[in-house]
Amino acid sequence: MLPPLTVDLNCDMGESFGAWNMGQDEAILPFVTSANIACGFHAGDPAVMKRTVRAALRHGVAIGAHPGLPDLAGFGRRNLDISAEEAFDMTVYQLGALAAVARAEGGHLHHLKPHGALYNMAATNAALAEAIAEAVYRVQPELTLYGLAGSALTKAGEKLGLRTAHEVFADRTYQADGTLTPRRQPDALIADADTAIAQVLRMVQAGLVRAQQGHDVAIRADTVCIHGDGAHALEFAQRLSAALRDAGVTLQAGQTAPTA
Repeated sequence: MLPPLTVDLNCDMGESFGAWNMGQDEAILPFVTSANIACGFHAGDPAVMKRTVRAALRHGVAIGAHPGLPDLAGFGRRNLDISAEEAFDMTVYQLGALAAVARAEGGHLHHLKPHGALYNMAATNAALAEAIAEAVYRVQPELTLYGLAGSALTKAGEKLGLRTAHEVFADRTYQADGTLTPRRQPDALIADADTAIAQVLRMVQAGLVRAQQGHDVAIRADTVCIHGDGAHALEFAQRLSAALRDAGVTLQAGQTAPTA
């Protein structure tokens, strides 16, 4: 008999800033198992970080740092020509900030997942990937490093001995090399909820995803990302979590020991 399938369901959160509100964090938290909380560079601020950490702790959701590029106006989705040293420094800075907030609220971090352009750049750029992984290793090596499945980032984490989670996306399309279709392309996002749920179930159960070029690509799905800022984000989170459970999949964040 095959062991039961277990997968983490994560969501990007804490992306409000000052008077600008974004996402439905409090409503979505009951349907996910881990939260990636913005650390102030691409979104978020100290008050938002604290509020989101408190909400995640109330719901028993694993807390992760979500460092991004210093680009509030572009929401961290525009590529910046940064060096590996800069990637290391900004990861350490943002990781330290959220770790302090979590500790002040009686919690601890579970993982780190880069955001947006930083995430996509690190998926293919080995130097940036190694810098981000090294930052995690030096600051909190017990954390799990989330990265695009099969990417340079997960390889860098594994090389250092970090626990890694290979991530797949519910609402994004894929290319033949296993990378995400760039957001600037019209076919990058999956708008139909049924199609997105079917893609997730196939990735989790069969380890396959249909690329835009028309053939299947092998993929490892340790954690599934949903986005909390869409118009139907709450409904989709409810439907996806129910569909996974109905398929016999256990929703659970991977275990990481708290810091002493």
